[in-house]
Amino acid sequence: MVTDSNLPLFAMLVSLLAVPGIIALGKRPNAREAVTFVAAFAKFGFVLAMLPAVLDGKLLRYCFFEILPGVPLEFRVDGLGLAFALVASGLWIVTSVYAIGYMRGAGEGNQTRFFAFFAVSLSATMGVAFAGILFTLYLFYEMLSLSTYPLVTHHGDREARSGGRTYLSHLLGTSIAFALPAILYTWVKTGGDLSFSGGAILAGTDLGYLPTVVLLLAFAFGFSKAGLMPFHSWLPGAMVAPTPVSALLHAVAVVKVGVFCVIRVVTGVFGTDLLGRLDANLVLCWIAAFTVLASSLIAMSQDSLKRRLAFSTIGQLSYIVLGVALLAPHAVQGSILHIAMHAFGKITLFFCAGAIYVATGKKYVSQLDGLGRAMPWTMTAFAIGAMSVIGLPFTGGLLSKIYLIWGAADAQQFALLCVFLISSILNGVYFFPILHRAFFRAPDEGVTYDRVAEAPLACVIPLAVTAAASILLFFFPGIFFELSSLMIATE
Repeated sequence: MVTDSNLPLFAMLVSLLAVPGIIALGKRPNAREAVTFVAAFAKFGFVLAMLPAVLDGKLLRYCFFEILPGVPLEFRVDGLGLAFALVASGLWIVTSVYAIGYMRGAGEGNQTRFFAFFAVSLSATMGVAFAGILFTLYLFYEMLSLSTYPLVTHHGDREARSGGRTYLSHLLGTSIAFALPAILYTWVKTGGDLSFSGGAILAGTDLGYLPTVVLLLAFAFGFSKAGLMPFHSWLPGAMVAPTPVSALLHAVAVVKVGVFCVIRVVTGVFGTDLLGRLDANLVLCWIAAFTVLASSLIAMSQDSLKRRLAFSTIGQLSYIVLGVALLAPHAVQGSILHIAMHAFGKITLFFCAGAIYVATGKKYVSQLDGLGRAMPWTMTAFAIGAMSVIGLPFTGGLLSKIYLIWGAADAQQFALLCVFLISSILNGVYFFPILHRAFFRAPDEGVTYDRVAEAPLACVIPLAVTAAASILLFFFPGIFFELSSLMIATE
């Protein structure tokens, strides 16, 4: 049942409306950050307010106006969109606390600009989560690319400008070259229907095998925030940004928007019946599987801690794409669950990387020997985040990976099931050496850790909270299970 509501609009707009206040209070940092927190808590509150109705099986709708006849700019909130919005809006609060500790602790400049564009990017993320038609999804996807560019280039040096050019050219280039033509083709093929309501958009069409595969890949590569190879290099290149930006990019907003769009395309544009009937999904499955394994192998060779985490992110995103491309209900549910489970685990790892840099100035894995003695809270949180990404008990990542493996078995794709298992082993291969260095190796000669020297509390508290959440999600995953089950029920 569709119910008209202003809540999706309020949830999207609140952080956008905070931007003038953030800019006006730029010379009063405490007041500026207070505006950020008011907007963050309000956004999370609006998202929570939609939860009872969505769990009751309702679709919340808000329509702005028609862009073209039959093509309205519209929000429509379902289980998938609300699950993503809960993760993004909840983690914005935690990330804002962390950003204050990091930006001030590291003496970063242009902090007002940082918090302003941070707020804009969260509005764009909500727009994607609540998009009711394909064109709305595309508009907010592009808005997110543009609003995060100043965050990536925050330092303004040659390395930042180079990373920013790669970031923007890859994301805008692929979306304009692939996603936009795919949307226009879909619009023409369906006679102007781009709405996600009423089943998959192309469910009643007969495209044939080759056109379906080409269109599916155009969407998958066009929404390149999903990080599928070969359109992945923007992601490690964006590591020149401050760590709160990396956390935003790799755990909450940007990359999750990419895989969210792929899930929307598979389930809302093509539908599992159409793709399954033609076996067109298997092409996307094997591209994702290659990305999972290749990125894991590359991560093993990275000495830069943030780059190791970046390549880990590429592989984990492809878990989500592979899961939804398998089309089996348990695999699709596992993909939705992994959006949340990976978000909490990976943001913990990036928070820890930033805390290490703020406290010690160290950025490389080879520099971490003995660090667990000086930063026990940070490195313990890192261990928990790594366990969740690997999929070990008792962390949320285990649950989503079980569903992904279960779905691969349901689909009788045992080679792809092995990809999940092998990749999890590789995850351990590139994470456990970090923990071994920190906890079981002596510091380098001339370096002593004779006292605890953690980063500022504003850095340590958020990473402790997200690490604890990674464990709590193993024992209390109910809300995400319910929302993902709603999505499966509509398939």
